[in-house]
Amino acid sequence: MVDERVDRADSRDLPSAPVIVVNEDGKSPYLFVCEHASNFIPKNFGGLGLDTEALTAHIAWDPGAVEVARHLSTALDATLIEAGLSRLLIDCNRPLDAHDLIPEISEATVIPGNHALDSIDRMARIDLSHRPFHACIESTIKARAAHGQPSWIVTIHSFTPVYHGTSRPWQIGIIHDRDDRIARPLIAGLKRDPALNVGVNEPYSPADRVYYTLERHARPHNSPCVMIEIRNDEITNAQTQEGWAARLAAIFTDIAGTLAPQDHFTGQKA
Repeated sequence: MVDERVDRADSRDLPSAPVIVVNEDGKSPYLFVCEHASNFIPKNFGGLGLDTEALTAHIAWDPGAVEVARHLSTALDATLIEAGLSRLLIDCNRPLDAHDLIPEISEATVIPGNHALDSIDRMARIDLSHRPFHACIESTIKARAAHGQPSWIVTIHSFTPVYHGTSRPWQIGIIHDRDDRIARPLIAGLKRDPALNVGVNEPYSPADRVYYTLERHARPHNSPCVMIEIRNDEITNAQTQEGWAARLAAIFTDIAGTLAPQDHFTGQKA
């Protein structure tokens, strides 16, 4: 079941569609989050001055990520929280002081509609998407905790095969900080396939300030967490998206059998 907290319909005239909750009553301890699920930009923003090619490219969203996340939600009976608006409007996986919170340039593409925004326009973007998205995560975690359900947070992303002319060889990257309770067995499970090139804190690491959602929502609750990046040429169609979700779901099931629901992070490696 998809609970659209704001009625998105099919119209780009809508003022906002900040958050979508899938399987809100899921019983799994895993809580999936997809911050870059959508390239939706309401019509009143004029496409931020970009053409269709740019608005459907990786700079606007993480292609394939939300499909993998939804398959995982179904396979594991897990709740999934998706951002409903493009990261070009505002990036929900960035702190409010990040230089790329509202990017004026993304890779090599200038974003005219983001140039020289004043404080009123910036706050309007925060109120439109960033604030309700994170409020939804916070309220979901609180509601689950009230009836004894943990929230092991897993964020799902995709990345490009080439960035600034440099090839990225990994099919999947697992990003984590000191808390590797999920990351360590996940990496080990993936590496059982010798044909798979698994990046560890590649193509990004928490030092790149891409770990905001997990720092904000997992660390305060001592919740196990991990960030997953799948190279987007690996998840271009329904078959490959479902295949990656099935592979990950099997490993997550194994991890759930060994990680106690009451497990708390103490700052020491598990």
